[in-house]
Amino acid sequence: MATYFGWKGDRPSLGKLRRSVLVREATKGGFMEDITPKGFDVRTTVHEYGGGAFTIAGDTIIFSNYGDQRLYQQTLKGDRSPVALTPAYDGPVVRYADGRVDLKFNRYITVREDHRKVGKEASNEIVAIQLEGDPNTEPMILVEGNDFYSFPRISPDGEKLAWIEWSHPNMPWDSAALWVGQISVDGTVINKVCVAGGDQTIIQAPTEPCWSSKNKLLFVSDKDNGFWNLYQWVEGNNVQPLYPLDAEFTRPAWNFGNSSFSFIETDGVPSGSQVACTYRQRGISYLGILDLSTNHFSPIQTPFTTIYNLFAREQYVYITAGSPTYSICIVKINWKNSTGKNEFSVVWSSDSIDIAKFQPYFSTPTVIQFPTKVTGQTAFANFYPPRNADFMQPEEEKPPLLVRSHGGPTSEADATLQLSIQYWTSRGWAFADVNYGGSTGYGRPYRERLYGNWGVVDVNDCCSCAEYLVATGEVDGQRLCIDGRSAGGYTTLATLVFSHTFKAGASLYGLCDLSVFQEDTHKFESHYIDSLVGKGELALRERSPINFLENLTCPVILFQGLEDKVVLPNQAEMIYKAVKAKGIPVALIEFEGEQHGFRKAENIRYTLEQEMLFFARLVGGFEVADDITPVHVDNLD
Repeated sequence: MATYFGWKGDRPSLGKLRRSVLVREATKGGFMEDITPKGFDVRTTVHEYGGGAFTIAGDTIIFSNYGDQRLYQQTLKGDRSPVALTPAYDGPVVRYADGRVDLKFNRYITVREDHRKVGKEASNEIVAIQLEGDPNTEPMILVEGNDFYSFPRISPDGEKLAWIEWSHPNMPWDSAALWVGQISVDGTVINKVCVAGGDQTIIQAPTEPCWSSKNKLLFVSDKDNGFWNLYQWVEGNNVQPLYPLDAEFTRPAWNFGNSSFSFIETDGVPSGSQVACTYRQRGISYLGILDLSTNHFSPIQTPFTTIYNLFAREQYVYITAGSPTYSICIVKINWKNSTGKNEFSVVWSSDSIDIAKFQPYFSTPTVIQFPTKVTGQTAFANFYPPRNADFMQPEEEKPPLLVRSHGGPTSEADATLQLSIQYWTSRGWAFADVNYGGSTGYGRPYRERLYGNWGVVDVNDCCSCAEYLVATGEVDGQRLCIDGRSAGGYTTLATLVFSHTFKAGASLYGLCDLSVFQEDTHKFESHYIDSLVGKGELALRERSPINFLENLTCPVILFQGLEDKVVLPNQAEMIYKAVKAKGIPVALIEFEGEQHGFRKAENIRYTLEQEMLFFARLVGGFEVADDITPVHVDNLD
C-alpha cells in the first residue's frame, strides 16, 4: 500500500487495564506490527466516550495519549519515539479528538475539550496546533461559541474548513448544523456559512462532512425522509440528495470519527465521483459503490450483516464488520477484482480462538417483529434459541429466557457473533436482544418513540418481546430474566419496578435515580434526559426506579465500576441498600479501576459467570455446569 494503514487494538493483561495501540497491517507473508510503543495508550476521553483518537497522514501519526490526554506526534520512519505537541497541564484536564492535518499551515486542526475552569462546564472549541515548535504554546482557537463541535474537515485545496456543531439540550442526532468557513491567509476561519441545520423549521441532524478531491462537500442528513441519507453541497448554498433511501447511512455520534462513506481511488488518484458507502436497513447492513455522476448504486456482496467504520484506499475498502458467524473484525475487500468477485480477507478479528471449531455450539439469531402495547405498532429483537451440539432440550421443558435491553438508549442491538451471548445459549438459555422503540437503524420516527417516554416505551417493548416469545411457545414464562448495561441497566431496573413480567434482573452500571444523574453526569449527556423524560424534578422523580421500590418483588444483581464518570457508583449503591432493606435477594459487585464499561479481562468474565449463577440459583432451578464460586447474595446466603 502507498501509505500506512492502522487501527486500534486492545492489549489486555491479567490484572491490568487494556491498552489501546495502533497496529500496522501485515505485509504479505508477514505479521501485524504494533506501532504504539509501551507506555502510551491511544485513547481520548472527550465527551467521556472518546473516538477519533488518532490520525494518519503519510508517514506521520498524531494521537491522543490516555494517561495525560496530550497529543503526540510519531513518525513511522527512523526514530518512532512519540513527541508531545500540546502543553502539559495539571492532570488530563485538556483533551483532543477528531483531528486532521492542515498541510498548508503545517498544523493539526482538532476538537478540544477544556476542563481547566473548576466548577464550570467544560468548554469545547475547534483549535489549531502547530506541528513544529514549542509544545507548550497554547493552540489557536478557530471556532468557538457553541456547546459542541465535531468533524473538522479541511478541503483538499486548503481553502475551506467544514465542521458540525450543536448546542444544549440537543444530542448530535437530535438537531445539529453543518458549517463551512474560509481559511484566511493568517490561518483564521472567516466568512462562515451554515450549509445545513440553520433553518429552525426543518429539524435535521447533519453529520460526517467529507470533501472530494475536487473540493465538493458531501455529508449525511435526515432532513427529508427521516433517514440519514447522503447529500451534496452545491453552489449557491444549496444541498441536493444523492441516493434517497429509507435506510440509515450513518450511526448516532456517541463517539467521534464515524465513517460510513469514503471517496475511492482510481489508478491511485482519489475519485471525485465514486463513493464507497454502507447503509443499514431493518437490522441489516449493506455495502456498495455509489457513482455520483449517475446516482447508480453497485452492491458489494459480503457475508456481513453489520458494517461501519468504512475507509477506502486504492482498490480496497476496509470496514469494521460482523455477522452471526463473524465476531467484530476488520475486513479488507478488493472491490475492483478483475474476476468480478469481491474478494475479502479478515485483517484482524476480536476473537483469538478458532471460531469454526465451535460453530455446532453457536445459536443463529433470527429477527423477530412483535406487537407492542401501542395498537398498530411493532418492535424488533434478535432472538437466539438455546443450542449445544452435546445436549438436547427435553421436549416437555421450555428454556429460560434472558432479555437484553441495549444501552444508549439511542443505539441498536445487532446480530454480530458475540461469545458473551453464546455463553448463555450454549448453556440452555434463550436470549432476546431487543431493539425497542427509540433504537437507531429504523429512522427518526422510530427513534423518537422514546422521546418523553424513556422508562415507558422501552419497558413495554421488553415486556412485549418476552410475552410474545412465551405466547409462541419459545420460552418458559416462569423463568424470564432481563439485563442491561448503562441506559439498558436503567431500563432493566425500570422494568422490574414498573411491571411484573420478569422474575429477576441484572443491572450493569445502570441508572436508578435520574435526578442524581442529571446533577452528576458529564457535559455531553447533561441535557439528554430532557428529551427522553422531560424537564423538571417531577418528571425525573416519576421515572426513577429508586422511588418505586415498593413495587419490586424479584431479585437483582448489580455490577459497577468505581471510576465510572458517566454513571457514578452512588447509583448502584443506592439501589443495593434500598433492595437489601426490603429483604429481597440482592448482590452488588464493585470493581476497582473500572470505568463505564469493564475492560479488565478477569472482570468481564467474572461478571458473566456471576450473573448466570445468580439467575440459575434464584430463577432457573438448575445448577450451572461451570465450576463457579457464587458471590454472596444478601437476604439469601
